[in-house]
Amino acid sequence: MDKTRKLITLNEFIIMRQQEFPYAKGELSRLLTHIGLAAKIVSREVNMAGLADILGATGRINVQGEEVKKLDIFANEKFINAMFGSSEIAGMATEENPEIIADDTEMAKNAKYVLCLDPLDGSSNIDVNVSIGTIFSIYRRVSPRGHKPTEEDFMQEGTKQVAAGYIIYGSSTMLVYTTGHGVNGFTLDPSIGEFCLSHPNIKTPTNGKIYSVNEGNFHSFSNGIKKYIEYCKEQDKESGRPCTSRYIGSFVADFHRNLLKGGIYMYPATKKHPNGKLRLLYEANPMAFIIEQAGGLAVDQNGRRILDIKPTELHQRVPLFIGSRNMVEQVMQFIEQEDRLKPENHYD
Repeated sequence: MDKTRKLITLNEFIIMRQQEFPYAKGELSRLLTHIGLAAKIVSREVNMAGLADILGATGRINVQGEEVKKLDIFANEKFINAMFGSSEIAGMATEENPEIIADDTEMAKNAKYVLCLDPLDGSSNIDVNVSIGTIFSIYRRVSPRGHKPTEEDFMQEGTKQVAAGYIIYGSSTMLVYTTGHGVNGFTLDPSIGEFCLSHPNIKTPTNGKIYSVNEGNFHSFSNGIKKYIEYCKEQDKESGRPCTSRYIGSFVADFHRNLLKGGIYMYPATKKHPNGKLRLLYEANPMAFIIEQAGGLAVDQNGRRILDIKPTELHQRVPLFIGSRNMVEQVMQFIEQEDRLKPENHYD
């Protein structure tokens, strides 16, 4: 952080940018502020997780069929409490809950917004001290105010998001978000307990040198994906320009690195998972909103813009290719050439 620059806290920045939403009367600003508050609480617990009884598994399986870690539950509860405590959301959908969550209070029923949340992305890395994160997405509700929200409030295209962001809990805790007017990053200063603007107006490089994919699934990928990965490896030998494989296994951490340095993150369809594994509402849509605002691209395996996909279920999955514009366009060319023009050889 440039120490000569005036310190701007997250709350100050939110208030400064409030005029970007003429239809809002401070509700969105208060909601974003409460997200920052919940992030501080979760960050504190993540940093001392090894000292507290919140590491390890609970023995419970979530709606995704994955083992639930203790810290997942903690993060889920803290964000739910903070968001409903703001009185600015009518309901929530989270990765940990099979159905939407609504509040019976009159303030909640009259709230303008709903929120989608992955409370703790990359939780399989909790026990080994690898960076993990929270991903959030905010929509204006479409159901009548004065009533409980419906599932239809969450079945909106990503283009309808009014705000999206993530918090990464790593060597420092950062909150990165967009409201459709650029991307800005804030680093938590533990000495004052505030998120401070550290990465204004983030722009991702048009080209990158990093490709991020779980190569353990290589033999399950389509030929187009295989050819692209081989191309990335050959680039280093032929051009002398390094193209490096970097895969942490925590989507927030992989995305954050590639956003700042340039690169592509891929979670393709496989024979076993033809719809991919990442969730449209909780992971793909918010990150697609951010990457587009930073100058990048996010598409599925058919080249369809992620933000244009109309959700059909809360926990819908989608293949994802996201990152630097030129790299995403390039992998789509490989898929077009090897998979769509040669469907008989799609999987060898």
